[in-house]
Amino acid sequence: MSQISSYLSLTYSDMSFLLQPIFLHAFSAIIHLILVAMVLVSWLWKKITVGEASDESNKHKKLKNKVMLRKTLFCSLGVSAFNFVLCLYSSYFLEEEGKLVTLLDLAIKTLAWGLISVCMHKRFFFFLIKPWCVLYFFLSCYSFVVDIIVLLYEKNVALPAQYLVSDVVSASVGLFFCYVVCFVKNINECEEDHVSDDLQDPLLLNNGNAPVCVTPFSSAGIFSILTFSWVGPLIALGNKKTLDPEDVPQLDKNDSVFGAFPTFREKIEKDCSAEINHITTLKLVKLLVLSAWREILFTAVLALLNTLASYVGPYLIDAFVQYLAGQRVNEKQGYALVSAFFLSKLVESLSQRHWLFRLQQVGIRIQALLVTLIYNKALVLSCQSRKGHTSGEMINFVAVDAGRIGNFTWYMHDLWRVALQVALALLLLYKNVGLASIAAFVATIIVMLVNVPLGKLQKKFQKNFMDSKDTRMKATSEILRNMKILKLQGWEMKFLSKITELRKTEEGWLKKSAYNSAISAFVFWIAPTFVSVVTFGSCMLMGIPLESGKILSALATFRILQVPIYNLPNTISAILQTKVSLDRISSFLRLEDLQSDVVEKLPFGTSDKAIEVTNGSFSWDLSSPNTTLKNINLEVFHGMRVAVCGTVGSGKSTLLSCILGEVPKVSGTLKVCGTKAYVAQSPWIQSGKIEDNILFGKEMDRERYEKVLEACSLKKDLEILPFGDQTIIGERGINLSGGQKQRVQIARSLYQDADIYMFDDPFSAVDAHTGSHIFKECLLGLLRSKTVIYVTHQVEFLPAADLILVMKDGKITQCGKYADLLNNGTDFMELVGAHKKALSTLDSIDEGIVSNEISTLEQDLDVPVSRGGEKEEEKKDEQNGKIDNKGDEAKGQLVQEEERERGRVGFSVYWQFITMAYGGALVPFMLLAQILFQVLQIGSNYWMAWATPISQDVEPPVLETTLIAVYVASAIASSFCILARTTLLATAVYKTATIIFNKMHFCIFRAPMSFFDSTPSGRILNRVSTDQSAVDTNIPYLAASFAFLFIQLLGVIAVMSQSAWQVFIVFIPVIAISIWYQQYYLPPARELSRLVGVCKAPILQNFSETISGTSTIRSFDQQSRFQEKNMKLIDGYSRPQFNSSGASAWLCFRLDILSSITFAFSVICLMVVPQGVIDPGLAGLSVTYGLNLNSLNAMVIRLLCELENKMISVERILQYTSIPSEPPLVVQENRPSPSWPSYGEVDICNLQVRYAPHLPLVLHGLTCTFHGGLKTGIVGRTGSGKTTLIQTLFRIIEPAAGEVVIDGINISSIGLHDLRSRLSIIPQDPTMFEGTVRNNLDPLEEYTDEQIWEALEKCQLGDEVRRKEGKLDSPVSENGENWSMGQRQLVCLGRVLLKKSKVLVLDEATASVDTATDNLIQQTLRLHFADSTVITIAHRITSVIDSDMVLLLHQGLIEEYDSPSKLLEDKSSSFAQLVAEYTMRSKTSFEKSSDH
Repeated sequence: MSQISSYLSLTYSDMSFLLQPIFLHAFSAIIHLILVAMVLVSWLWKKITVGEASDESNKHKKLKNKVMLRKTLFCSLGVSAFNFVLCLYSSYFLEEEGKLVTLLDLAIKTLAWGLISVCMHKRFFFFLIKPWCVLYFFLSCYSFVVDIIVLLYEKNVALPAQYLVSDVVSASVGLFFCYVVCFVKNINECEEDHVSDDLQDPLLLNNGNAPVCVTPFSSAGIFSILTFSWVGPLIALGNKKTLDPEDVPQLDKNDSVFGAFPTFREKIEKDCSAEINHITTLKLVKLLVLSAWREILFTAVLALLNTLASYVGPYLIDAFVQYLAGQRVNEKQGYALVSAFFLSKLVESLSQRHWLFRLQQVGIRIQALLVTLIYNKALVLSCQSRKGHTSGEMINFVAVDAGRIGNFTWYMHDLWRVALQVALALLLLYKNVGLASIAAFVATIIVMLVNVPLGKLQKKFQKNFMDSKDTRMKATSEILRNMKILKLQGWEMKFLSKITELRKTEEGWLKKSAYNSAISAFVFWIAPTFVSVVTFGSCMLMGIPLESGKILSALATFRILQVPIYNLPNTISAILQTKVSLDRISSFLRLEDLQSDVVEKLPFGTSDKAIEVTNGSFSWDLSSPNTTLKNINLEVFHGMRVAVCGTVGSGKSTLLSCILGEVPKVSGTLKVCGTKAYVAQSPWIQSGKIEDNILFGKEMDRERYEKVLEACSLKKDLEILPFGDQTIIGERGINLSGGQKQRVQIARSLYQDADIYMFDDPFSAVDAHTGSHIFKECLLGLLRSKTVIYVTHQVEFLPAADLILVMKDGKITQCGKYADLLNNGTDFMELVGAHKKALSTLDSIDEGIVSNEISTLEQDLDVPVSRGGEKEEEKKDEQNGKIDNKGDEAKGQLVQEEERERGRVGFSVYWQFITMAYGGALVPFMLLAQILFQVLQIGSNYWMAWATPISQDVEPPVLETTLIAVYVASAIASSFCILARTTLLATAVYKTATIIFNKMHFCIFRAPMSFFDSTPSGRILNRVSTDQSAVDTNIPYLAASFAFLFIQLLGVIAVMSQSAWQVFIVFIPVIAISIWYQQYYLPPARELSRLVGVCKAPILQNFSETISGTSTIRSFDQQSRFQEKNMKLIDGYSRPQFNSSGASAWLCFRLDILSSITFAFSVICLMVVPQGVIDPGLAGLSVTYGLNLNSLNAMVIRLLCELENKMISVERILQYTSIPSEPPLVVQENRPSPSWPSYGEVDICNLQVRYAPHLPLVLHGLTCTFHGGLKTGIVGRTGSGKTTLIQTLFRIIEPAAGEVVIDGINISSIGLHDLRSRLSIIPQDPTMFEGTVRNNLDPLEEYTDEQIWEALEKCQLGDEVRRKEGKLDSPVSENGENWSMGQRQLVCLGRVLLKKSKVLVLDEATASVDTATDNLIQQTLRLHFADSTVITIAHRITSVIDSDMVLLLHQGLIEEYDSPSKLLEDKSSSFAQLVAEYTMRSKTSFEKSSDH
């Protein structure tokens, strides 16, 4: 150590002139003279090379901030004037020594600052202004520090007052100009870029408003990158206004997924032989590393530099203590030590900030690459693979796993750094304590080995935690999709309890993980103390003398080791979590893709056959011995119309899926010639504008667009909508009726102008007149020259087909023309017979009545007018909150931009979070435990510094046994404090996460349907997944770390101040500046964090939407467009993430510099104190603690900022705990009797309904009675208010006025659960949940197996279920996808047969089944609900014609209400007209007419 000290002192022995004021003035004069020369040369150069033309270009080079310009101009003028006055004053009053140099300095300063003010006035800035201002600031600060040293400690030197005044003014001015050139100027540069962008490319706009500004990081200079000044403009902007997505600059090409993914994909294809299915976890890791190897290597160098710099302080402490004790090589040794301390802290700070920022940059890119990879894989996943991974699981891959892998980059270098730090520590310890370092090494190894079993346990807990989370997310996703049916059936609380049970399993693993982490934290917090006890004990046993300098050096070393050892469990946990996530993602990527060889695709025109299937056998499950379709042979020529019919579950939809290439091929060949368009049975509608849904990526061709709208009867719909085709559709088309969704879907396919069109029963969701119009105008009109294959249950549409395929049990049993099949087709005759039987009830009606109506309608058939759709759309508009104010489009749309709080996170959010667990009772005990731990730690170190001698020739104040005994006792006491603190924290974490989860989910499940209609499920899933995950595993630990480190910081300040009170001179302004920086940083950082949350939901929403519509997307060959959209959304999410990381580094760097200056000042103060005034050991102790000052100060401020940013997750969850709730489920004082309703009479009195208080009425005062035990049919054009009436009956919508009384009880006076559980409904969209047949029929587990089998027999599903291997426990996949649509409807029938309610509602219940199944359902209902009130809404008149009463609604009013026979007797009745329409369509053959 003495050799090092000698070297340092020799180095600085001839540099005393650096501390002489005369030298500083000479140097100042030189740099100001250089400034003058540079300005003049720059000005002359511009005049010579550019001339007057530069004046025009410089118009854009002026400061935009006029206020700052004036301040800067006046400041430079003021400084010039000040130096001039000071020059005059000094010429009279300054002593002769150094007078000439000082006067010269002041004169040149006057000239230089005058020249700067002229430049300001002319808006002229030379390129080196920024580095010069920074140099000037540092020189001024240095001069000021020299003045202070001379003033305080050089008693024999008189310091002129004007020197001190001049340096104070210069430092202040330098700070101001540094701010201006580093921040204000950058703002202007971005604004200048905007101006030039506007001039050069006016179309390069973001969201149509703001110019695209690529991040300044991509073109920043070295100084800007070093100091993170490139992010300054955004931070400044965030202080002026609330940041919006368009304010955030675009990513650089290398960070954008558009730039990074193509290269990444090429590497995957090269490494995995073009098959991503062969990717392993190891290969995925290798590819991710290779995608960012330069950054990883660069950060490794920075991490190495940081590690080496961090040990300079501990290495020099012994020399510093010896210096204070008087053992000095020379007088200048102290300055060398100060410089070494300061420079090492500077290098440590710079390297750490850039190392962490670059790793975050890599993490953001890796996350983006993985999300893109997962999304692309989901687009090509086979149906069999989809069964193993539901949408909830896949959402978790994107929401959690990809993010976790991205976040792992923080820990990337930690493992090898720990090894390096331990090695360096041992070398340093060997120098200080000799062979006792071996004991220290053994103790360190023991500490690390203790972590092995803890790490294994943590891995197990994490894996199980993630698996249970997947299960919960899967169930949550399914429930959110089907919330309406849950509310109608009164099942939401049962399904909430299911979610709660799944969460309890998840919480079990969370609890174990939290307590395991608590044990890990305990072990590693006491590790430095344990190692130091072992080391010092070994010294005593070996007889190695303990000196205060060596002890302090060892303590500083242990303190440095504390961070990596403390972080080691987090690192290992992160590695294990990342390994789990990588395994999950790679196993997903290895799943089987859709078979590419199922369909042989031929270009249009290369074959006369559009579709050819030869000996085709296809199966959804290749492992199953039973194929889904068998021996399919089919030839379809171009221009043919092919109809596919058959009973429920016969394989009609599967046949279309085969042609699309969706079903795996077992054998045979399938050729398709030309492009395809597909209309699915269940409409798939994207969130977004109606126009975008119809165009579906194609360019707008207005003429074709108008024709398509006309053909699909959408013109009237769009006219009524206040925003027309610009109306935003909610998730899954929630704000459109079933018929509207189907027509939008048909319009989408027609607009594509494909060669082959496939329709899967699209006419079932529309009324008779609209269906006839669409068939005539679309299939017989626009598509007359196209190849069309349509599945239908409507027999009346069959005669128009060139070829009819009759399917049964997965085979084409018959094929031919309509007339041929009528003569010899048994299966076909069954279908036609069922249809005729359904019409037989109409045959008894007076032929004259009907024929008159038919003749009138036939004349009108060619007129493309549909009153259907008018009022329903009005109703939907009202539901959406739309009014006839087209100028206020944003307010009128149903789906609004996601709500986000603005400004700082309120104190109430923190308070609610802190007091959530046990009312916050654990918090004081945690803080007390940390304070005691800190006091004991400081006390034990103080004891060691005081009780050990400075050197071997000094008598120690206490015996070594006493020394070690006291130290061990305090170590044991502090370990108990840590154990108490970590245990209390784990308990609080678990309890808080549980309470906040239960509150949020209860409020979501109790929210009214209007909330789910207007809130995309992606937003809700984001809160219950990402935000809840932050509460589970992040926020409590952040809050605790902030509190604990703040206490530690106070301890460090106390120790440093005790040794040198003068440090407060710097502490106070530094703390003030730190707080100012924090306040300046927080507003933009907070908004960036909110934008991260807001921008993530669209990714999840788009992902969820895509995986539900993959077959449609693939059928239109639109995969690449959807991939591009996903990449845009990912970049939109990465932008605020990247800039948030940059802003955080910007703050931390500045705080580090401030802390380093404080530390350097405190060391100087200790050095200049006369020898003997302060104990060298205690002075060394304060330096030991001061070494951690910059990291602690930066960490406290960063944690505070990060905590506020993360608390936004709590804020977002608490938003969902204040959703307005539905009325109570049970009203205890007004509960109906168990037998209610016993008769089933429904009295409706003056019923008025509106969808929102400010919107017009939808139902205008209905008054009628549905008599108990009678069958009532409700009919009317699409949108007449039928569905609204049913929703009011179930109180999905509350009446605005009037009442609904069932058996004498006003339904508004009882609880929702009491009402809905006593009514039954078969909905329009049949819903099945993932699980088993049993829990689909009996979710509430109220019935025996015998009762369930009986219900299955009644609904004709008994044989189907018996054929399945698991019988009642047979699996049902997500959304019931392994059951046909008709079978799902029969399951819904089975539910109501089990329930046996007195009031049954059928809402278009037979729309998705063939006529035979419809007849079967009607017979079953007549038989088993003979004495119940049955209310039927149907487009098929046969479903309501045998009702006892018919209610006809028109525009929210009762137009007719009587028995069918009486209504039909009146030739002018609207009901008679509807019956005539249906009869006409059913009896009219849509044969190809000559004009078509």
